[in-house]
Amino acid sequence: MLTVTPNTISPGQAALLTWNTDYASDVSIDGIGKVDPSGTMKVTPKESTTYHLVAKNDTGTKEATARITVTEAATTPAPTSSSGNDSSNSALFSQNVKDVFFAYDSYEITPEAESTIQADAQFLQQHPNMTFVIEGHCDERGSIEYNLTLGEYRANAAKNALVGAGVSATRMSTISYGKEKPVCSESTEACWQRNRRAHFVYNSKK
Repeated sequence: MLTVTPNTISPGQAALLTWNTDYASDVSIDGIGKVDPSGTMKVTPKESTTYHLVAKNDTGTKEATARITVTEAATTPAPTSSSGNDSSNSALFSQNVKDVFFAYDSYEITPEAESTIQADAQFLQQHPNMTFVIEGHCDERGSIEYNLTLGEYRANAAKNALVGAGVSATRMSTISYGKEKPVCSESTEACWQRNRRAHFVYNSKK
């Protein structure tokens, strides 16, 4: 097992690499060298890196990988005029800031969702005056109470991912709707997938 926490950092930030092997006599991590069979190590990569662990013993070899994404140093964007009205800003926001989708019964940011977060963050950094609400949504399965909690976790996971990508936490708030506001009402996996999301809404009260 090999994990890195957090899996997204800004340049200069550190993350914790953790590994655990069973009965291995020779364990190494690419770029680091030989390590103990189990342990932790603080890493500060300068660029996005996939750590590759190889564990060997008399019965064979096992491998594991963990990837950490280093966001690009934010260049100072040309401030976007805030003189536009809320209607045009809202339309621009909805066209560029895309929903983040989750696996069933999960609030983990998937690699696909990570790509969405990075694109959303890039747009938001170019429009520093925009504030927004992150809505957490779930599919129809499970109780109302459970899904309200899961929706809250999903909204906060998206918020934390955006903060990790360089967007100020003061620009966003979160709310959970659980399963109460589905975008699709069919009882199919394709429909449930569309409902398991963090949805971003432009805040016209700014």
